[in-house]
Amino acid sequence: MRTAAADWRALGTTVRLVVTDPALLDSCNLLLARHLAEVDAACSRFRDDSELTALDTAAGRPTRVSPLLAEALAVALRAAEATDGAVDPTVGSALDAIGYDRDFTLVGEDDRPVALRLRRVPGWRRVRLDRATGTVTVPEGVRLDLGATAKAWAADRAAATLARAAGCGVLVSLGGDTAVAGEVPADGWQLRVQDVTGPVGPPPAQGSYDTVALRHGGLATSGTTARRWRRGGHDLHHIVDPRTGLPVRTPWRTVSVSAATCADANAASTAALVKGEGAPRWLTRLGLPARLVRQDGLILTTPGWPTSARAEVAA
Repeated sequence: MRTAAADWRALGTTVRLVVTDPALLDSCNLLLARHLAEVDAACSRFRDDSELTALDTAAGRPTRVSPLLAEALAVALRAAEATDGAVDPTVGSALDAIGYDRDFTLVGEDDRPVALRLRRVPGWRRVRLDRATGTVTVPEGVRLDLGATAKAWAADRAAATLARAAGCGVLVSLGGDTAVAGEVPADGWQLRVQDVTGPVGPPPAQGSYDTVALRHGGLATSGTTARRWRRGGHDLHHIVDPRTGLPVRTPWRTVSVSAATCADANAASTAALVKGEGAPRWLTRLGLPARLVRQDGLILTTPGWPTSARAEVAA
């Protein structure tokens, strides 16, 4: 089966679209660009005109939001509940405090010192989403961040929408978080899973990757080495531990998970970093195939993760 692909950038990350009908690539790409622009306008923490930013000034009053933002918030709150709070959308102020208060391409250019303070984030249970009225209530002083769920949810939504509209197979990857829908290539969607690299931290071991076949659902990778920066002598990264409000200290540098949706996979991979040594047991209990890379490069997998090249990952 012939496929066609397009690569570009949006939402502060890489975008990859693959379709099983090359004649439909351009039209699918236009639909994807429109979808991601809508997601950015609704969910961005870095845009003064986004719906999410508007909640910062709501002073604890119920605020009507678009169906798109309501859906994104529902996914974030569901992820928080499923991970026992390890993934929490109320980390916005904690991220601002460690310097991640703008698009990541600009974070490294800022050399202002930061004061690292140990403080638990407000907690997702304080956010009230009423789907019936389309309103959300965020306590005054609480800033939301949907970084742990929004891009993966956007990939799920886009893949399903494009496959339905085009009638072909679609793969959407946002920053490596991948969702597939529609017709499946004969060998499945072939994905390379490897360590996430960045400007700071150890490089991945040579040849340290797996090639897996994804037929449905999604696959996501979270790590502490790609979005990383130095500020005031501190090495910092974007995975915040809700219990401390600081970058998580974890034995894992990369965790990849396959699940029924990319949003579920990304929530689990991020939560695994926060859960630390207990992550493999937690992922196994949930029946989620995963690949965990320790800080020293040692690779562990959970049941269901493929052990041979081109093997299928069970989502």
